Amino acid sequence: MAKKNAKPEYDYDMFEALTEIASTKGIPSAVLIENIKNSIRKACKTYFDNDDVEFGDSGIYSSDDSSDTVLDEKAEAEKIRAFTASLKTIKIKKTVVERVTKPNKEIFDWAAREIYPNARLGDRVAVPVDLKQMGRISVQNAKSVFRQGVRDKEREIALKEFKEKERQIVSATVVNIDEKTENATIKIGKSTATLTKAEQAGLKDLKEGDVVKVYIAEFKENDPEQEMMPRKGKGKNKNKGPKAIISRTSEDFIKQLFDDEVPEVHEGVVQIKKVAREPGSRSKMAVLSTMEHVDAVGACIGKEGIRIKNVTKELGDEKIDIVEYKEDPKEYIEEALKPATIISVTVNEEEKKCRVIVPDDKLSLAIGPKGQNAKLAAKLTGYKIDIKSESDPIDDEPKEQLIAEENESPEETIDELVSDVVSQEDTAVIEETAVSEETAEQI
Repeated sequence: MAKKNAKPEYDYDMFEALTEIASTKGIPSAVLIENIKNSIRKACKTYFDNDDVEFGDSGIYSSDDSSDTVLDEKAEAEKIRAFTASLKTIKIKKTVVERVTKPNKEIFDWAAREIYPNARLGDRVAVPVDLKQMGRISVQNAKSVFRQGVRDKEREIALKEFKEKERQIVSATVVNIDEKTENATIKIGKSTATLTKAEQAGLKDLKEGDVVKVYIAEFKENDPEQEMMPRKGKGKNKNKGPKAIISRTSEDFIKQLFDDEVPEVHEGVVQIKKVAREPGSRSKMAVLSTMEHVDAVGACIGKEGIRIKNVTKELGDEKIDIVEYKEDPKEYIEEALKPATIISVTVNEEEKKCRVIVPDDKLSLAIGPKGQNAKLAAKLTGYKIDIKSESDPIDDEPKEQLIAEENESPEETIDELVSDVVSQEDTAVIEETAVSEETAEQI
Protein backbone atom coordinates (compact mmCIF):
# COMPACT_ATOMS: atom_id res chain seq x y z
CA MET A 1 0.00 0.00 0.00
CA ALA A 2 1.43 3.37 -1.02
CA LYS A 3 2.18 5.95 1.61
CA LYS A 4 -0.12 8.98 1.70
CA ASN A 5 2.73 11.48 1.41
CA ALA A 6 4.87 9.46 -0.98
CA LYS A 7 7.14 11.69 -3.03
CA PRO A 8 6.17 11.68 -6.73
CA GLU A 9 8.50 10.09 -9.23
CA TYR A 10 9.17 13.50 -10.77
CA ASP A 11 10.10 16.99 -9.63
CA TYR A 12 6.69 18.30 -8.64
CA ASP A 13 7.76 21.95 -8.28
CA MET A 14 9.26 21.95 -11.76
CA PHE A 15 6.20 20.21 -13.15
CA GLU A 16 3.90 22.85 -11.63
CA ALA A 17 6.03 25.74 -12.88
CA LEU A 18 6.32 24.44 -16.44
CA THR A 19 2.63 23.53 -16.60
CA GLU A 20 1.65 27.03 -15.51
CA ILE A 21 3.91 28.65 -18.11
CA ALA A 22 2.54 26.39 -20.86
CA SER A 23 -1.02 27.23 -19.85
CA THR A 24 -0.84 30.97 -19.20
CA LYS A 25 1.63 31.93 -21.92
CA GLY A 26 0.53 29.49 -24.59
CA ILE A 27 4.04 28.09 -25.01
CA PRO A 28 4.09 24.46 -26.20
CA SER A 29 5.58 21.91 -23.83
CA ALA A 30 8.10 20.92 -26.53
CA VAL A 31 9.52 24.46 -26.46
CA LEU A 32 9.69 24.58 -22.67
CA ILE A 33 11.39 21.20 -22.50
CA GLU A 34 13.95 22.25 -25.12
CA ASN A 35 14.63 25.40 -23.08
CA ILE A 36 15.22 23.28 -19.98
CA LYS A 37 17.58 21.05 -21.94
CA ASN A 38 19.51 24.06 -23.22
CA SER A 39 19.80 25.47 -19.70
CA ILE A 40 21.10 22.13 -18.40
CA ARG A 41 23.59 21.94 -21.26
CA LYS A 42 24.75 25.43 -20.33
CA ALA A 43 25.14 24.44 -16.67
CA CYS A 44 27.06 21.29 -17.60
CA LYS A 45 29.31 23.27 -19.92
CA THR A 46 30.04 25.73 -17.11
CA TYR A 47 30.63 23.13 -14.39
CA PHE A 48 31.82 20.01 -16.24
CA ASP A 49 33.19 21.68 -19.40
CA ASN A 50 31.06 19.23 -21.33
CA ASP A 51 27.68 20.02 -22.91
CA ASP A 52 27.24 16.69 -24.72
CA VAL A 53 24.27 15.75 -22.54
CA GLU A 54 22.00 12.75 -22.96
CA PHE A 55 18.50 13.03 -21.52
CA GLY A 56 16.41 10.03 -20.57
CA ASP A 57 13.29 11.30 -22.31
CA SER A 58 13.31 9.18 -25.45
CA GLY A 59 9.80 8.27 -26.53
CA ILE A 60 8.13 11.31 -24.97
CA TYR A 61 7.50 12.86 -28.37
CA SER A 62 6.36 11.30 -31.60
CA SER A 63 7.67 12.32 -35.00
CA ASP A 64 4.40 14.21 -35.60
CA ASP A 65 4.89 16.63 -32.71
CA SER A 66 5.54 20.23 -33.62
CA SER A 67 7.24 22.77 -31.39
CA ASP A 68 4.76 25.36 -32.66
CA THR A 69 1.70 23.33 -31.72
CA VAL A 70 -0.04 23.62 -28.38
CA LEU A 71 -1.89 20.43 -27.57
CA ASP A 72 -4.70 20.24 -25.05
CA GLU A 73 -3.65 21.04 -21.48
CA LYS A 74 -3.90 17.42 -20.32
CA ALA A 75 -1.62 16.18 -23.11
CA GLU A 76 0.85 19.02 -22.47
CA ALA A 77 0.91 18.24 -18.74
CA GLU A 78 1.60 14.55 -19.39
CA LYS A 79 4.57 15.36 -21.61
CA ILE A 80 5.97 17.76 -19.00
CA ARG A 81 5.44 15.13 -16.28
CA ALA A 82 7.31 12.50 -18.31
CA PHE A 83 10.17 14.91 -18.97
CA THR A 84 10.60 16.00 -15.35
CA ALA A 85 10.75 12.31 -14.38
CA SER A 86 13.41 11.71 -17.04
CA LEU A 87 15.70 14.32 -15.47
CA LYS A 88 16.73 11.70 -12.91
CA THR A 89 18.72 9.97 -15.62
CA ILE A 90 20.78 12.80 -17.12
CA LYS A 91 24.10 11.64 -18.50
CA ILE A 92 27.18 13.23 -20.05
CA LYS A 93 28.84 11.50 -22.96
CA LYS A 94 32.53 10.65 -22.59
CA THR A 95 35.12 8.90 -24.73
CA VAL A 96 36.51 5.57 -23.50
CA VAL A 97 40.30 5.84 -23.24
CA GLU A 98 43.15 3.88 -21.70
CA ARG A 99 44.63 6.95 -20.05
CA VAL A 100 42.44 9.91 -18.99
CA THR A 101 43.81 13.40 -19.61
CA LYS A 102 40.48 15.22 -19.77
CA PRO A 103 38.31 13.89 -16.90
CA ASN A 104 35.22 15.82 -17.97
CA LYS A 105 35.27 14.37 -21.47
CA GLU A 106 37.06 11.02 -21.07
CA ILE A 107 36.57 7.87 -18.99
CA PHE A 108 38.92 4.96 -18.22
CA ASP A 109 38.09 1.79 -20.15
CA TRP A 110 37.73 -0.24 -16.93
CA ALA A 111 35.33 2.37 -15.47
CA ALA A 112 33.28 2.43 -18.64
CA ARG A 113 32.96 -1.41 -18.56
CA GLU A 114 31.48 -1.18 -15.06
CA ILE A 115 28.58 0.68 -16.65
CA TYR A 116 28.62 -0.87 -20.09
CA PRO A 117 30.30 -4.36 -20.04
CA ASN A 118 30.81 -4.30 -23.81
CA ALA A 119 32.45 -0.86 -23.90
CA ARG A 120 35.66 -0.64 -25.93
CA LEU A 121 38.39 1.93 -26.42
CA GLY A 122 37.19 4.83 -28.55
CA ASP A 123 33.51 4.29 -27.76
CA ARG A 124 31.30 7.17 -26.64
CA VAL A 125 29.41 6.23 -23.48
CA ALA A 126 26.86 8.13 -21.39
CA VAL A 127 27.95 8.60 -17.78
CA PRO A 128 25.30 9.57 -15.15
CA VAL A 129 25.81 12.94 -13.41
CA ASP A 130 24.29 14.55 -10.34
CA LEU A 131 23.05 18.03 -11.20
CA LYS A 132 22.79 18.92 -7.50
CA GLN A 133 26.58 19.04 -7.22
CA MET A 134 26.85 21.98 -9.63
CA GLY A 135 27.75 25.38 -8.19
CA ARG A 136 25.74 28.59 -7.89
CA ILE A 137 27.24 30.20 -11.02
CA SER A 138 26.29 27.20 -13.14
CA VAL A 139 22.74 27.30 -11.82
CA GLN A 140 22.43 31.06 -12.42
CA ASN A 141 23.63 30.63 -15.98
CA ALA A 142 21.07 27.89 -16.50
CA LYS A 143 18.28 30.14 -15.18
CA SER A 144 19.28 32.94 -17.55
CA VAL A 145 19.25 30.59 -20.54
CA PHE A 146 15.81 29.32 -19.62
CA ARG A 147 14.28 32.73 -19.00
CA GLN A 148 15.69 34.09 -22.25
CA GLY A 149 14.33 31.11 -24.15
CA VAL A 150 10.84 31.72 -22.77
CA ARG A 151 11.01 35.45 -23.51
CA ASP A 152 12.09 34.75 -27.10
CA LYS A 153 9.20 32.36 -27.60
CA GLU A 154 6.74 34.79 -26.06
CA ARG A 155 7.95 37.47 -28.43
CA GLU A 156 7.61 35.08 -31.36
CA ILE A 157 4.06 34.14 -30.34
CA ALA A 158 3.09 37.79 -29.87
CA LEU A 159 4.57 38.70 -33.25
CA LYS A 160 2.65 35.95 -35.01
CA GLU A 161 -0.57 36.68 -33.14
CA PHE A 162 -0.52 40.41 -33.79
CA LYS A 163 0.66 40.04 -37.38
CA GLU A 164 -2.34 37.82 -38.11
CA LYS A 165 -4.66 40.47 -36.68
CA GLU A 166 -2.93 43.58 -37.98
CA ARG A 167 -5.38 46.15 -39.36
CA GLN A 168 -8.30 44.31 -37.77
CA ILE A 169 -10.65 44.93 -34.88
CA VAL A 170 -10.30 42.43 -32.05
CA SER A 171 -11.90 41.95 -28.66
CA ALA A 172 -9.56 42.49 -25.73
CA THR A 173 -9.89 42.04 -21.97
CA VAL A 174 -8.78 44.77 -19.61
CA VAL A 175 -6.39 43.23 -17.07
CA ASN A 176 -5.08 46.35 -15.37
CA ILE A 177 -5.53 50.12 -15.28
CA ASP A 178 -2.72 52.41 -14.18
CA GLU A 179 -4.16 54.76 -11.55
CA LYS A 180 -1.78 57.57 -12.45
CA THR A 181 -1.84 57.55 -16.26
CA GLU A 182 -5.18 55.72 -16.70
CA ASN A 183 -3.50 53.62 -19.41
CA ALA A 184 -5.03 50.16 -19.65
CA THR A 185 -3.16 46.89 -20.05
CA ILE A 186 -5.26 44.66 -22.28
CA LYS A 187 -5.00 40.98 -23.15
CA ILE A 188 -5.42 39.87 -26.74
CA GLY A 189 -5.29 36.09 -26.95
CA LYS A 190 -2.13 35.13 -25.04
CA SER A 191 -0.45 38.49 -25.59
CA THR A 192 -0.75 41.85 -23.86
CA ALA A 193 -0.67 45.42 -25.12
CA THR A 194 -1.26 48.93 -23.83
CA LEU A 195 -4.33 50.98 -24.62
CA THR A 196 -3.35 54.50 -23.69
CA LYS A 197 -5.78 56.98 -22.18
CA ALA A 198 -5.61 59.04 -25.37
CA GLU A 199 -6.78 56.02 -27.40
CA GLN A 200 -9.77 55.16 -25.18
CA ALA A 201 -12.27 57.16 -27.21
CA GLY A 202 -15.84 56.07 -26.51
CA LEU A 203 -14.91 54.14 -23.36
CA LYS A 204 -16.20 55.45 -20.05
CA ASP A 205 -15.56 54.17 -16.53
CA LEU A 206 -13.18 51.50 -17.85
CA LYS A 207 -12.40 48.81 -15.28
CA GLU A 208 -10.58 45.50 -14.97
CA GLY A 209 -12.42 42.62 -16.60
CA ASP A 210 -14.14 44.77 -19.23
CA VAL A 211 -14.14 43.42 -22.78
CA VAL A 212 -13.47 46.15 -25.34
CA LYS A 213 -13.00 46.38 -29.08
CA VAL A 214 -9.66 47.76 -30.30
CA TYR A 215 -8.01 48.23 -33.64
CA ILE A 216 -4.51 46.82 -34.19
CA ALA A 217 -3.20 49.61 -36.36
CA GLU A 218 0.37 48.36 -36.66
CA PHE A 219 2.84 45.92 -35.16
CA LYS A 220 6.52 46.85 -35.03
CA GLU A 221 8.99 44.01 -34.50
CA ASN A 222 11.48 46.57 -33.20
CA ASP A 223 10.37 50.02 -32.14
CA PRO A 224 13.08 52.43 -33.40
CA GLU A 225 11.89 55.25 -31.12
CA GLN A 226 12.28 53.09 -28.04
CA GLU A 227 15.68 51.84 -29.18
CA MET A 228 16.87 55.45 -29.43
CA MET A 229 15.79 56.22 -25.86
CA PRO A 230 18.60 56.37 -23.29
CA ARG A 231 18.87 53.49 -20.88
CA LYS A 232 18.27 54.09 -17.22
CA GLY A 233 21.05 52.84 -14.97
CA LYS A 234 22.97 49.80 -16.14
CA GLY A 235 19.98 47.82 -17.35
CA LYS A 236 18.68 47.62 -20.88
CA ASN A 237 15.73 49.59 -22.12
CA LYS A 238 12.77 47.42 -21.11
CA ASN A 239 10.60 48.97 -23.82
CA LYS A 240 12.91 47.79 -26.59
CA GLY A 241 11.46 45.11 -28.83
CA PRO A 242 8.09 44.35 -30.45
CA LYS A 243 5.33 46.87 -29.95
CA ALA A 244 1.69 46.78 -31.00
CA ILE A 245 0.03 50.07 -31.88
CA ILE A 246 -3.49 49.78 -30.46
CA SER A 247 -6.08 52.39 -31.37
CA ARG A 248 -9.68 53.46 -31.03
CA THR A 249 -9.16 56.95 -32.43
CA SER A 250 -7.91 56.24 -35.94
CA GLU A 251 -10.06 56.69 -39.03
CA ASP A 252 -9.38 53.03 -39.86
CA PHE A 253 -11.19 52.00 -36.66
CA ILE A 254 -14.40 53.51 -38.04
CA LYS A 255 -13.78 51.96 -41.46
CA GLN A 256 -13.40 48.52 -39.92
CA LEU A 257 -16.50 48.96 -37.75
CA PHE A 258 -18.56 49.65 -40.86
CA ASP A 259 -16.85 46.76 -42.67
CA ASP A 260 -18.01 44.46 -39.85
CA GLU A 261 -21.49 45.98 -39.67
CA VAL A 262 -22.39 46.60 -43.34
CA PRO A 263 -22.33 43.59 -45.72
CA GLU A 264 -22.16 45.89 -48.76
CA VAL A 265 -18.94 47.44 -47.42
CA HIS A 266 -17.41 44.07 -46.58
CA GLU A 267 -18.25 42.75 -50.06
CA GLY A 268 -16.88 45.85 -51.79
CA VAL A 269 -20.21 46.98 -53.22
CA VAL A 270 -19.90 50.15 -51.14
CA GLN A 271 -16.46 51.72 -50.83
CA ILE A 272 -15.37 53.97 -47.96
CA LYS A 273 -13.31 56.58 -49.77
CA LYS A 274 -12.32 58.81 -46.85
CA VAL A 275 -12.93 59.39 -43.14
CA ALA A 276 -12.29 62.62 -41.25
CA ARG A 277 -12.56 62.38 -37.50
CA GLU A 278 -12.46 64.21 -34.20
CA PRO A 279 -12.47 61.16 -31.88
CA GLY A 280 -15.24 61.10 -29.31
CA SER A 281 -17.07 64.02 -30.90
CA ARG A 282 -17.85 63.84 -34.60
CA SER A 283 -16.75 62.23 -37.85
CA LYS A 284 -17.51 62.54 -41.54
CA MET A 285 -17.29 59.59 -43.93
CA ALA A 286 -17.47 59.69 -47.73
CA VAL A 287 -18.82 56.58 -49.43
CA LEU A 288 -19.25 55.45 -53.03
CA SER A 289 -21.41 52.72 -54.56
CA THR A 290 -19.94 50.50 -57.29
CA MET A 291 -23.45 49.51 -58.40
CA GLU A 292 -26.02 51.99 -59.66
CA HIS A 293 -28.96 50.41 -57.84
CA VAL A 294 -27.21 50.47 -54.44
CA ASP A 295 -27.51 53.57 -52.28
CA ALA A 296 -24.12 53.84 -50.54
CA VAL A 297 -25.28 56.27 -47.85
CA GLY A 298 -28.48 54.33 -47.17
CA ALA A 299 -26.61 51.02 -46.94
CA CYS A 300 -24.33 52.43 -44.24
CA ILE A 301 -27.20 53.94 -42.30
CA GLY A 302 -29.35 50.81 -42.49
CA LYS A 303 -33.07 50.30 -42.00
CA GLU A 304 -34.31 52.71 -39.36
CA GLY A 305 -30.67 53.69 -38.82
CA ILE A 306 -29.79 50.40 -37.10
CA ARG A 307 -26.37 49.98 -38.73
CA ILE A 308 -25.03 53.43 -37.99
CA LYS A 309 -26.53 53.26 -34.49
CA ASN A 310 -24.51 50.09 -33.78
CA VAL A 311 -21.32 51.85 -34.89
CA THR A 312 -21.96 55.06 -32.95
CA LYS A 313 -22.83 53.03 -29.84
CA GLU A 314 -19.38 51.39 -29.98
CA LEU A 315 -17.86 54.85 -30.37
CA GLY A 316 -19.64 56.23 -27.30
CA ASP A 317 -22.32 58.01 -29.32
CA GLU A 318 -19.80 59.86 -31.52
CA LYS A 319 -21.81 61.51 -34.26
CA ILE A 320 -21.11 60.36 -37.83
CA ASP A 321 -22.11 62.25 -40.99
CA ILE A 322 -22.19 59.94 -44.01
CA VAL A 323 -21.95 61.72 -47.36
CA GLU A 324 -21.67 60.60 -50.96
CA TYR A 325 -18.23 60.78 -52.54
CA LYS A 326 -18.07 62.80 -55.76
CA GLU A 327 -15.34 63.04 -58.36
CA ASP A 328 -16.23 66.64 -59.07
CA PRO A 329 -14.57 68.85 -56.41
CA LYS A 330 -17.49 71.29 -56.24
CA GLU A 331 -20.04 68.56 -55.69
CA TYR A 332 -17.78 66.78 -53.19
CA ILE A 333 -17.29 69.94 -51.15
CA GLU A 334 -21.04 70.51 -51.09
CA GLU A 335 -21.56 66.96 -49.81
CA ALA A 336 -18.80 67.34 -47.23
CA LEU A 337 -20.37 70.48 -45.75
CA LYS A 338 -23.73 68.84 -45.13
CA PRO A 339 -26.07 69.37 -43.39
CA ALA A 340 -25.52 72.99 -44.42
CA THR A 341 -27.22 74.37 -47.52
CA ILE A 342 -24.79 75.64 -50.16
CA ILE A 343 -25.48 78.41 -52.69
CA SER A 344 -22.25 78.22 -54.68
CA VAL A 345 -18.71 76.81 -54.61
CA THR A 346 -15.74 78.38 -56.37
CA VAL A 347 -12.75 76.05 -56.60
CA ASN A 348 -9.05 76.66 -57.21
CA GLU A 349 -7.93 73.10 -57.96
CA GLU A 350 -4.27 74.06 -58.44
CA GLU A 351 -3.97 75.58 -54.97
CA LYS A 352 -6.54 73.25 -53.40
CA LYS A 353 -8.62 76.16 -52.13
CA CYS A 354 -12.27 77.01 -52.47
CA ARG A 355 -14.81 79.69 -51.50
CA VAL A 356 -18.24 78.60 -50.40
CA ILE A 357 -21.28 80.87 -50.27
CA VAL A 358 -24.11 79.90 -47.93
CA PRO A 359 -27.40 81.53 -46.92
CA ASP A 360 -27.08 84.06 -44.13
CA ASP A 361 -29.02 81.88 -41.71
CA LYS A 362 -26.91 78.79 -42.49
CA LEU A 363 -23.45 80.25 -41.89
CA SER A 364 -23.09 79.03 -38.33
CA LEU A 365 -24.36 75.58 -39.38
CA ALA A 366 -21.87 75.39 -42.24
CA ILE A 367 -18.98 76.28 -39.97
CA GLY A 368 -20.22 74.32 -36.96
CA PRO A 369 -19.32 74.65 -33.26
CA LYS A 370 -15.70 75.79 -32.99
CA GLY A 371 -15.40 75.37 -36.75
CA GLN A 372 -15.88 71.61 -36.49
CA ASN A 373 -18.08 71.07 -39.55
CA ALA A 374 -15.85 73.12 -41.83
CA LYS A 375 -12.67 71.60 -40.39
CA LEU A 376 -13.92 68.03 -40.93
CA ALA A 377 -15.06 68.93 -44.46
CA ALA A 378 -11.57 70.27 -45.17
CA LYS A 379 -10.00 67.03 -43.92
CA LEU A 380 -12.44 64.98 -45.97
CA THR A 381 -11.93 66.84 -49.26
CA GLY A 382 -8.33 68.02 -48.92
CA TYR A 383 -9.36 71.59 -49.72
CA LYS A 384 -8.94 74.74 -47.69
CA ILE A 385 -12.41 76.15 -47.32
CA ASP A 386 -13.34 79.82 -47.03
CA ILE A 387 -17.00 80.09 -46.03
CA LYS A 388 -18.92 83.31 -46.63
CA SER A 389 -22.53 84.27 -46.01
CA GLU A 390 -24.63 85.43 -48.94
CA SER A 391 -24.72 89.04 -47.77
CA ASP A 392 -21.04 89.23 -46.85
CA PRO A 393 -19.20 91.47 -49.36
CA ILE A 394 -16.52 89.70 -51.35
CA ASP A 395 -13.33 91.67 -51.94
CA ASP A 396 -11.15 91.23 -54.99
CA GLU A 397 -8.43 90.07 -52.62
CA PRO A 398 -10.50 88.55 -49.83
CA LYS A 399 -9.18 88.16 -46.35
CA GLU A 400 -8.63 84.40 -46.10
CA GLN A 401 -10.39 82.77 -43.23
CA LEU A 402 -9.56 79.30 -44.42
CA ILE A 403 -10.23 76.12 -42.51
CA ALA A 404 -7.20 74.03 -43.43
CA GLU A 405 -6.47 70.37 -43.22
CA GLU A 406 -5.39 69.05 -39.82
CA ASN A 407 -2.13 70.61 -38.57
CA GLU A 408 -2.21 73.22 -41.38
CA SER A 409 -4.50 75.86 -39.82
CA PRO A 410 -3.82 77.34 -36.37
CA GLU A 411 -6.61 76.96 -33.83
CA GLU A 412 -6.64 80.78 -33.32
CA THR A 413 -7.80 81.32 -36.92
CA ILE A 414 -10.76 78.98 -36.42
CA ASP A 415 -11.66 80.51 -33.07
CA GLU A 416 -11.61 84.02 -34.53
CA LEU A 417 -13.81 82.94 -37.41
CA VAL A 418 -16.31 81.23 -35.13
CA SER A 419 -16.36 84.24 -32.80
CA ASP A 420 -17.17 86.46 -35.75
CA VAL A 421 -19.97 84.16 -36.91
CA VAL A 422 -21.47 83.96 -33.41
CA SER A 423 -21.58 87.74 -33.14
CA GLN A 424 -23.36 87.97 -36.50
CA GLU A 425 -25.87 85.19 -35.90
CA ASP A 426 -26.22 85.62 -32.15
CA THR A 427 -25.71 81.85 -31.72
CA ALA A 428 -23.75 80.65 -29.46
CA VAL A 429 -10.59 61.31 -28.93
CA ILE A 430 1.42 45.44 -27.69
CA GLU A 431 5.92 43.09 -22.38
CA GLU A 432 7.22 42.03 -22.56
CA THR A 433 6.61 39.59 -19.85
CA ALA A 434 9.39 37.51 -18.33
CA VAL A 435 9.63 34.40 -16.20
CA SER A 436 9.67 35.49 -12.59
CA GLU A 437 12.68 34.82 -10.35
CA GLU A 438 10.43 32.63 -8.18
CA THR A 439 9.30 30.51 -11.12
CA ALA A 440 12.84 30.21 -12.44
CA GLU A 441 14.00 29.17 -8.95
CA GLN A 442 11.39 26.37 -8.91
CA ILE A 443 12.58 25.20 -12.30
